[in-house]
Amino acid sequence: MAHAPVPHPHLDARAADRAAGVLLGAAVGDALGVPYEFKATLREDQQPRMIGGGLGPYEPGEYSDDTQMQVCVAQVAATGADLRSPEALDAIAAGFQGWLSEGASDVGNQTSLVLSTAARAPGSAGTALREAAREYTAGNARSAGNGSLMRTGIVALAHLGDPAAMAEAATAVSALTHPDPDCADACVLWCSGIRTAVLHGTFDGVRDGLTLLPPERRQTWAERLDEAQAHPPHHFANNGWVVHALQAAWSAITRTAVPEPNPAEGRFPAQHLQSALEAAVRAGTDTDTVAAITGALLGARWGCSAIPLDWQQAVHGWPGLTAPDLVRLAVLTARSGNDDNTGW
Repeated sequence: MAHAPVPHPHLDARAADRAAGVLLGAAVGDALGVPYEFKATLREDQQPRMIGGGLGPYEPGEYSDDTQMQVCVAQVAATGADLRSPEALDAIAAGFQGWLSEGASDVGNQTSLVLSTAARAPGSAGTALREAAREYTAGNARSAGNGSLMRTGIVALAHLGDPAAMAEAATAVSALTHPDPDCADACVLWCSGIRTAVLHGTFDGVRDGLTLLPPERRQTWAERLDEAQAHPPHHFANNGWVVHALQAAWSAITRTAVPEPNPAEGRFPAQHLQSALEAAVRAGTDTDTVAAITGALLGARWGCSAIPLDWQQAVHGWPGLTAPDLVRLAVLTARSGNDDNTGW
């Protein structure tokens, strides 16, 4: 069924900067967390650095599968496609298969199995992938991994003008590999947070997104958000599970103080981005994924301009992208695939 397009809202310079921060924020979080994945949890006095290594091993500043898979979604979204459409979902699924065959640097177990099964199945790429994911989920009690939440930020930019369409798209893109209801709900909430952050410059959209969930699931997620705000990120140690991954990210954001502005002493509210990303890495375990999830929302709130310059200069990854490439994909997506004359 065709969907009537909803015009994207006009983005002024500040909102465009925030849109530009979504994919880049995810990538720098990913690259910051890479060296510490499944290693000893960092202490509060230890500062994460983009030193590379990790499970790849990766070069300093190189992002991992979290951003690689989001790039596959972004390459479709940046054309202005409606991500709910069969054509867009087929293109995303084909992109995932291409990424896997080209030598993905790291792949989650569930994602790997689903993609491998779908590659041998008949039918369109999207249909085959959804069916393989559905079968996997039906046969596995532990199928609510964080593998779709880690790549969901760009989906919000594709549907800035219509929160209901955004929720449908988030669910559809998640279902390509992770159709579990917890995965769908987490993607909807996080996309809602990113959408509101880009348009209005607040973190209010995560809780506002509760209204986009099925009514019977809203209270459960409200309690999960309350729990996240009550405990530090490392409390949610099972963060390979999508619920703990979201809670660790929300904890890092909400429990990290936003600096009071004091230019004379070099303090600015946007420095919250760096501090909260470092808190996300200190959560431990799946550090790159939690930090990528956190970074997408932080970038949406504080903007590309809040990301430290040395991080912007260092970040890079498959398929040969650097910070300007990631910014361009994000802004094209937020502008329905249309270029502009202001340098983005």
